[in-house]
Amino acid sequence: MTETAEQPPASTVVQRLSLLDRFLPVWIGTAMVIGLLAGRFVPGLNTVLNSLHVVSGVSLPIFIGLLVMMYPVLAKVRYDRLESVTADKRLLISSLVINWLVGPAVMFVLAWTFLPDLPEYRTGLIIVGLARCIAMVIIWNDLACGDREAAAVLVALNSVFQVLAFAGLGWFYLSVLPGWLGLSQVGLDVSAWQIARSVLIFLGIPLVAGYLSRRFGERAQGRQWYESTFLSTIGPIAPYGLLFTIIVLFALQGEAITSRPLDVARIALPLLIYFVIMWAGTFALGKGLRLSYERSTTLAFTAAGNNFELAIAVAIATFGVTSGQALAGVVGPLIEVPVLVGLVYVSLAARRWFSSDSTTAPVSADASRRQ
Repeated sequence: MTETAEQPPASTVVQRLSLLDRFLPVWIGTAMVIGLLAGRFVPGLNTVLNSLHVVSGVSLPIFIGLLVMMYPVLAKVRYDRLESVTADKRLLISSLVINWLVGPAVMFVLAWTFLPDLPEYRTGLIIVGLARCIAMVIIWNDLACGDREAAAVLVALNSVFQVLAFAGLGWFYLSVLPGWLGLSQVGLDVSAWQIARSVLIFLGIPLVAGYLSRRFGERAQGRQWYESTFLSTIGPIAPYGLLFTIIVLFALQGEAITSRPLDVARIALPLLIYFVIMWAGTFALGKGLRLSYERSTTLAFTAAGNNFELAIAVAIATFGVTSGQALAGVVGPLIEVPVLVGLVYVSLAARRWFSSDSTTAPVSADASRRQ
């Protein structure tokens, strides 16, 4: 066993943050409002944004925002420490079970419980539950002082399973299981390549960029320069990427969200319950398994977050941009973003529940603070 570093109180961690980070919930709320209003009232904005693609079905503005958001965090990862994460079988097995067995099942139950009379929205929610998080979890984990190396490994692991399992689970939860239960059935036409392409673009590019920065930056200038100078220079841009992504995302669907507020409210309730159940249950599991605070936090956020980019893309490609399934996909981040920001602060407050008998890999010098 390795003892964890003594954790400072949440108030101390918050005080160390920059002005942007300290009031991030305010800026995120503002970005959501700006996006919604722009999408509703700026003529032709949706058309312009929808016409910008990296490849067909992959939004260029969202890709740029996610790259700016994810690259600084992935550049901070100590890739030479990943072996200590891959050796933690409790962490890896727990993540796979929660993400690919528990998560989709919980969303299926909630969707049918709260939306039995709205099949389009119900299907959209089930698709959200199948799309496990590979993007924004990186920044939520970093804000909550989670284990960066563990986050990189779990996100990569979930990405592989996403390519392999998404289509099969979609068939099971939308066609097979409802048939067994005597419920209405829906088909999901999505290829493994479509999913793999999304994963490679949204995760693969920033991950490779972060790895190459660490490898060649340290080789050229040394670790001290890389961590004290380079990372401190690029680190502050990550929240701007998050805010830009939120503005673009809500601008793309601003009219749909603002024109159907009652439908949004009905979709939002099961989503809210889902995020809280997944985060709280997994965080408690980490504590029960005697994982460190850092790894329990990482496990919880990777379980609670969803890959909204993939969910929206699949819903639009299968059912159309104006479909109820697409609207449910868009409402996903509308609820997920503020809820998981709130859970960042809950995580920081819960650090006192963890003591030195929790097991983890050696803690880096910045484990208890954000760079």
